[in-house]
Amino acid sequence: MKRFEYQILIYQESGISSLFLGGGKVDPIRFANLLNTHGEDGWEVVSIERENRRMLLFWTREAMVVVMKKEKN
Repeated sequence: MKRFEYQILIYQESGISSLFLGGGKVDPIRFANLLNTHGEDGWEVVSIERENRRMLLFWTREAMVVVMKKEKN
């Protein structure tokens, strides 16, 4: 029987972009590089959910919640 281990990542841009630009959006190239790095280590994406997280009083920034799994040895 296969056994898996799971990892949850929360990827979000820095707060500086939210303060200066009014809303931080996820950079797709940096996000893809992060996923590729974990993929090279054997992690497979199970699901991705996009959410807006409040920062300070008026600003929000986009975040991606990623659930990944890989087979245990």
